[in-house]
Order: sequence, then C-alpha cells, then structure tokens
Amino acid sequence: MPDALVIRPLTGPEELGLFLRLTYTLDDEVADDLATGRRVPAWMWVALRGERLLGRLSWWTHKAGGEPFTLDFFDLDPELSEEERAEIGLRLLETATAAVIPAGARRPEFGRFLPADWREVPETRAELETLFGVLERSGARPLVERLRLEWRPGTPVAEPTGRLAFRAVRDREDLVGLMTSVMEGTLDAHGQADLASGLTPREAAEQHYDEELAEYASPREWWRVAELPGGGEPVGFVVPARNNYHHTIAYIGVLPAHRGHGYIDDILAEGTRVLASAGVPRIRAATDLGNVPMAAAFARAGYAAFQHAINHVWDAPGASPS
Repeated sequence: MPDALVIRPLTGPEELGLFLRLTYTLDDEVADDLATGRRVPAWMWVALRGERLLGRLSWWTHKAGGEPFTLDFFDLDPELSEEERAEIGLRLLETATAAVIPAGARRPEFGRFLPADWREVPETRAELETLFGVLERSGARPLVERLRLEWRPGTPVAEPTGRLAFRAVRDREDLVGLMTSVMEGTLDAHGQADLASGLTPREAAEQHYDEELAEYASPREWWRVAELPGGGEPVGFVVPARNNYHHTIAYIGVLPAHRGHGYIDDILAEGTRVLASAGVPRIRAATDLGNVPMAAAFARAGYAAFQHAINHVWDAPGASPS
C-alpha cells in the first residue's frame, strides 16, 4: 500500500536539506534567509510521500518579525504526472495557506523567476503552466510578466549631458510627492493595480515607500531628484539602492509634464553612475514586459535581460478554490 501524502511545515532549520531536494534559482539564499528571520520554518511547507519530496512552498518577508510578504517558492516534483502535480500542488497550497495566512486576510502576492525562453522549452512550459493552473484554481490571477535586467562593470556609462541637474532626495515627503505625480498615466502593472484597488495616487506612493524603499539600508544619499537646470523644476527621480541581495535601480520615474523628451536616459544614467562609482559587482533592475519605453531605456543603458518574472495576485481576501 503506498504511503499516504503528508503535508506539513518544516520542523526547524535542520530540515533545510529536505526543502532543498527540489531546485529553484533562489535556493542559495534560503539558509541566510532563515538565519536572518526573512523566512521561518513555519512558513516553509512540504508535501511528502514517505521520504520522497513531492512539493514545497515558502513565504518570505523583508526582515525578521514581519508578516509574510510574498509567496516566492512553489515547486512540484517534475517526475509526477501532470494530474498528480495539479492535485498535490493545490492540496499543498491550500493547506499551507490556511495555516499561515489569517482567515479573511488577502493572500500575499506570488512571484516566480523564469528563464527568458520558458515558453519555447516544452518541458519547462508544461511544468510552469501546471503550476500557474494551480494558482488560478486557488483564486489567483496573473498580474504581470516582467523583464529582469542586469548591468555589469565594464559596460559603458553615459556621461552627463547637462540637460538635467541632480540633487539628493531631501526627505520622505520630497520623494513621496514625486512618486505621487508619476502615478498619473503609469504603465507599471503594480501601480495600476494599486489604483484599481481604490488607493489614491498618494496612498499608493506612501505604501510603496513604506513597504519597500524605507526598508533599504543603503545610503539615502544615493537617491536622486532630476531637475531642469537653473529653475529647479523637478523632472523625475531615481532610487539606486541595495536590497537584501543585490544593488538595484529600485525605482525610476519621469513626471507626466516632462515625458516624451528622452529624460529617462539621463535619469537612468545618473542612477547607474551612482552605483558604478561605489564599485558594486552588478546592478539589477526590472520592468514590466509591456512597458516598452522603459525596457528600451534599460537596453540603451547597457542593461541585459537575463530572466523573466511572473506575478500572480489574489484580489479577494480569503479567495478559495473554485
């Protein structure tokens, strides 16, 4: 008689080896995440049949003591049949979610890094589409597919053109005010979703600042506001930073009144210069696949796409399988 399916959280960090029997691009970060409290064993779930690991998932947060912020691991044994992956995946997802996420609360967003050619590789596409199908059966919907980009030392950085002057961000209000302005006409899917949820542009900007930008430990002096020379009229901004793992262009924007003049190239070049002058080993960035102007600006600045990412969201609190 085959062993029964067991779905449970890890008993502690000593079971990390069990969790790592399946593979994903973030595996090398998990040990440090556990040590720093960005992950806890109670958020790391496995589906087992005897000693065989059939599936795993985990939530992550920005820092120790935080609530689950994103579901960033969800893997199923590729040796399972498509039907088994779908069934076990849904049981794992729903059992773990019921135990970790409070009843009635909105589920954290799911994010997955993917090979850029994932649609062209039949095996990879089949496995991922099964996984995405599980998410959608649980009440999720795809939000956006994004380009993951990287700049490497040795790549040329454009010299200042003189079209813009740059200064440091003064304080929270200085940046939040500019972030509020760039929400108008935004092509960013997360920004659009925030506005569609009922948040005002100001509320969306404050949430983005407080939940992400305020968490960076890297120098605030790196953050730049772009202005027209002479008058000091703001044109846009860029937030070079270091998150928990990489140096990054965390946020960049051009105010609506100044779009269409190519200023994005000057602003991105300034952000890149700030980090390059600090001697960083690489700079990471991301933009929506559908945000063609921003993707083109990164390409002109020497950022190469190395992966894609897909995000799914549960719009309704307590969303459950259909």
